[in-house]
Amino acid sequence: MRKFLRVNMGELSVKEDVWPAEQEPTGGRRLTSSIVSSEVCPTCHPLSAHNKLVLAPGWLGGTGAPSSGRLSIGAKSPLTGGIKESNSGGNAANALSRLGVGAIVVEGLPPDEDLRVLHLTADGAELVVDNGLKGLGNYDTTDRLREKFGENISCITIGQAGEMRLGAATIAITDEEGRPTRHAGRGGLGAVMGSKGLKAIVIDKEGGQRPESADREAFNKAAKRFAQLLRENDTTGDVLPTYGTNNLAKVINDAGLYPTRNFREGQFELVDNISGETQRETILARGGEAKHACHHGCTIACSAIYVDEDGEFVTKGPEYETIWAHGANCGIGDLDAIARMDRLDDDIGLDTIEMGATIAVAMEGGLLEFGDAEGAIRLLQEVRDGTPLGRIIGSGAAVTGRAFGVRRVPVVKGQALPAYDPRSAKGIGVTYATSTMGADHTAGYAIDQNILNLGRYVDPLQPGGQVDLSRERQIAAAAFDATGLCNLAGYAMYDGPEALEMILAMTNAHLGTSVDEHWWTELGKEILRKERDFNARAGFTAADDRLPDFFEEEPLPPHGTVFDVPHGELDTVFDF
Repeated sequence: MRKFLRVNMGELSVKEDVWPAEQEPTGGRRLTSSIVSSEVCPTCHPLSAHNKLVLAPGWLGGTGAPSSGRLSIGAKSPLTGGIKESNSGGNAANALSRLGVGAIVVEGLPPDEDLRVLHLTADGAELVVDNGLKGLGNYDTTDRLREKFGENISCITIGQAGEMRLGAATIAITDEEGRPTRHAGRGGLGAVMGSKGLKAIVIDKEGGQRPESADREAFNKAAKRFAQLLRENDTTGDVLPTYGTNNLAKVINDAGLYPTRNFREGQFELVDNISGETQRETILARGGEAKHACHHGCTIACSAIYVDEDGEFVTKGPEYETIWAHGANCGIGDLDAIARMDRLDDDIGLDTIEMGATIAVAMEGGLLEFGDAEGAIRLLQEVRDGTPLGRIIGSGAAVTGRAFGVRRVPVVKGQALPAYDPRSAKGIGVTYATSTMGADHTAGYAIDQNILNLGRYVDPLQPGGQVDLSRERQIAAAAFDATGLCNLAGYAMYDGPEALEMILAMTNAHLGTSVDEHWWTELGKEILRKERDFNARAGFTAADDRLPDFFEEEPLPPHGTVFDVPHGELDTVFDF
């Protein structure tokens, strides 16, 4: 039986609640958004005692379901001012599930300036003061935690950005090698964790056990078939394991929606230097790993281990969004420089998408020249050092844009746009504009139908059909985020109905439920309704569901298109 842990930082107490059976199946985003929506005052300051940080594996976490190790983290976002769910891979979700922990709710503010570690074992949970971790990056933090608690732990940590409570601060999660390379990156949730005086959560799964399934034989059969479907799918069985997520760089560039130099152009002349193909060749030539799983049980293994010319570890991946953000968007065509920036982001605890967008805005504001890789690295070091300039940069693109008088700031609800220009892929533009999360590609990934022709094709350059497409993808994403499955596993669903049938079969066999495809769709709608309700109570209106004006006014080369989905249509996305 799963349990809640309520960690009250004001009382410095950890209390255990039994999981209500009638709430099954729940987990992941369904659980984090439900708790935040019902327990957090929408108008509270995100760094106040009234905000709560909720961490929840999906309901398939720890079961052995393929690629099911995602951890959802929710709160009111310091970056957007609305509800936030940010999720990550790594080994923490499965470790929590093995201890029977279905959710951790961190609430209140500490009575002092001490930093604390929440230590979880099969015997219970306790808060431990550890001020020796103050001011450390995520790499040094996890090293010290392993020295103290053992090598086989999973860690959830914040770096300097979280301690400084910066708007772009992430929450890091260790990978299979114990490195803090996986991040709940978006929305500044690291700042919420920092405000609670919580530097780390340490999970020792020793003595725990795999969650029991109501029908283990049926579960194993469905999981085995789902793994086979992932292997048979071209994307999850071949492209992603071979080239990683950065396989998209040349595809998106060729399609004319690879945002370049702060979204001024849709193609980058140096894309070959930073493509997935070049990345793979570089990694293999240096003795790195071109195929790497971020957690045990991932059959896709889309990540990589990037090493320097001496074969020494630099960082994971880097992933597609990271390479674009610090690469094309900043006019930088140097993979090694981008890898150094990714390592800094991970160590300091900064969202790579937000940082790439922020540096590009700073370049537009005249602080640096586009293409200045060393200058970009210096800006990240300013964030680590906590200088006044660094605190501005670490607060994200919107704050930096205001500080430097920049008009062209690519954000929605205060959060930076990811690596697809909405003028040349209008379905993803609808998602950026209307998502409850602020600009977020994973909230409704319309690129599959706009560009990759998966399932069906919706012309990316025309406004027609984009609202329906985004609505469909946002509903599906919300449901998927509740399971604990990696959203990349969703590619198998484009090959036919069997993949979803296996997800539901695993769910029913594990939990003893009888959910079906209709329930799945209604689940996605339920999650989105709760999130929309929270944002409305926080003061959001239809005016917040818009892209910045320049996307509607400045034609994007090479297609010369603008984002022209009518505002009235944007307002119908959530008319279920």
